[in-house]
Amino acid sequence: EDFAYDHASDTYRCPGGKLLQHYRRPFSTPRTGVGKDNTLRYLASKHDCDACALKPRCCPKTPARKVTRSIYEGARDMARDIAKTDAYQRSRYQRKKVEMLFAHLKRILKLDRLRLRGPCGARDEFHLAAIAQNLRKLAKICSRRTVIPAS
Repeated sequence: EDFAYDHASDTYRCPGGKLLQHYRRPFSTPRTGVGKDNTLRYLASKHDCDACALKPRCCPKTPARKVTRSIYEGARDMARDIAKTDAYQRSRYQRKKVEMLFAHLKRILKLDRLRLRGPCGARDEFHLAAIAQNLRKLAKICSRRTVIPAS
């Protein structure tokens, strides 16, 4: 958590201000650097870690710090950024409303499996269930209104 990732340079920066790089030298044969567990390893320089005051807390038993990063972490970062927006919160609320209707269809109206065959039969059965659901809503709305007799 204390290590900051810089997307532009593809490096980590430690709390002491030193860089952790994916590779420290150019290779004649290009390498992907992706391990068997779909992670990339970022390594600090041993000289940087030896001179650092945070070494006893950061990497006490190893000569230098290693940080692994999943190859999917970029997508996760993007999803975290999207989740902080107001538009995402609104869409989340709207999705809940829709999902509750489907849950009601499955649980209350027993539409857990379709009995008619083919896409047309499934569409017809779903339309009938949606009509029943809308009629229930309409009955609740109409029952709330009180009838005022004409005088």
